[in-house]
Amino acid sequence: MQDLVQSGGWMMLPILIGSVVALAIVVERFWTLRPSKLAPPETLAQVRVWLQKGQLNAQRLAALREQSPLGRILATGLANARHGRDIMKESIQEEAAGVVHDLEKYLSTLGSIAAIAPLLGLLGTVIGMIDVFAAIMIHGTGDAAQLAGGISQALLTTAAGLVVAIPAIFFHRFFLRRVEEITVSMEQNAVHLVDLVHGDREATPAAGAAS
Repeated sequence: MQDLVQSGGWMMLPILIGSVVALAIVVERFWTLRPSKLAPPETLAQVRVWLQKGQLNAQRLAALREQSPLGRILATGLANARHGRDIMKESIQEEAAGVVHDLEKYLSTLGSIAAIAPLLGLLGTVIGMIDVFAAIMIHGTGDAAQLAGGISQALLTTAAGLVVAIPAIFFHRFFLRRVEEITVSMEQNAVHLVDLVHGDREATPAAGAAS
């Protein structure tokens, strides 16, 4: 493996750095983007119980906010519930925008690596082929084995770039899809909360609950 890296020339270095960064992002996003952690299914049911029993207070709101990103969104909505349905929805949307931004953290970097890695590989190959043809001009084409070896080494960077780019593209799209699914789940929970507070459902907020 070390011989292959050395044979590819100095352009292998940024490709290797990109592969390490991409791997770190994939591992971190797998750990962070867990639906059970970001949008626990029991959160809305817990809030519904608090509303029905008139147990919602500042302490419970603070605990809800610290519980999960979904809890942050719901707590923000509840804190502004007394200002009316429209203000509550606007506050939820603003908080949700910040949450989604956090969910997409590092994904632009992963996408950039997926786009740049094959270009770096191609650049390395072009540089290698230039060296090969320069050697032909100086020494001629007498040693076919040496020329074939030089061309093979030049193509290593293209192969390395593709090896990094292909999984990076896959995981970039995979995580974007996961973020979209989590976002939809949070939006549905937020809509249900607004209906609970200002709609015709059973629960109504206790007086001064969000204060």
